[in-house]
Amino acid sequence: MSLLFDSFKDWQTHCEANNEPLYKSVLDYETELRGKSETQIFENLSKAFGVMKDAVETGLKEEMISRSGMINNGAKKVYRYPTPVLSLEFQHLIARSLAAKEVNSCMGRIVAAPTAGASGILPGTLYTLQEIHRIEEHKILEGLLVAAGIALIIEQNASLAGAVGGCQAETGSAAAMASGAMVYCLGGDINQVFGAVAITIQCMLGLVCDPVAGLVEVPCVVRNASAAAIAFSSAQISLANVNAVIPVDECVAAMGEIGQSMESRYKETALGGLATTSTGQQISKRVLIHDIEMLDDEEEDIGN
Repeated sequence: MSLLFDSFKDWQTHCEANNEPLYKSVLDYETELRGKSETQIFENLSKAFGVMKDAVETGLKEEMISRSGMINNGAKKVYRYPTPVLSLEFQHLIARSLAAKEVNSCMGRIVAAPTAGASGILPGTLYTLQEIHRIEEHKILEGLLVAAGIALIIEQNASLAGAVGGCQAETGSAAAMASGAMVYCLGGDINQVFGAVAITIQCMLGLVCDPVAGLVEVPCVVRNASAAAIAFSSAQISLANVNAVIPVDECVAAMGEIGQSMESRYKETALGGLATTSTGQQISKRVLIHDIEMLDDEEEDIGN
């Protein structure tokens, strides 16, 4: 993307000057980077979206119990619960976001969008959006290109990695990608798309990365669901032309500044936050012992 622009402002200027939709410049970037035709790029995007949908469906149908035991079919429990707190659509959104991330925690096939730790957000949101509004797949694929452009600019000016910027950089970026993609798919203009990104980032600033036992399971899975909800609320707010007040590029800069000043114990090291609670420490010891025992059994099998 830096071949064209390194900020949302420049991206907007480029699109307006060339009378192009947001996704077009990202598509051009992909064709040049990968040496493939536009048709091939869309075919690959379709495969990626297929993997996303498969992850959702797998998480809602198959046994999802992680090796640590911390993940235990939570998505199915939410999906089947008889009383929606808000609406059935919202319940399905939460369950689907949980489902795709549980597949990741159980070593299944996912799309890292932008990371494995945030892999439930785009599948949960876009699957649900497509179902509610009956959006044709090609439009969803264009939305994925918009999401990719959002991620590339965030990566240049802040980070997408929890080890660098905390969970705001992982689930926060994924939620920003999802909200922008949803606004685009619903016919929002550039200002509304970028407004949704800005509002989402504002809601996610400062979120730490504190995985219990060093595993991308707790609280990572439930954060995917909450981030998906924030993405939907940000899209709704921005589509109504509510001003984000702080421009999106300044929101990204704030994310980067916060990530730089965040202590290392809150950046995927499992040295702070929920990972260091008494329960978190107990789980960590149990998981470590379990892994050592499994390793011993494996070595014994190899020796025999």
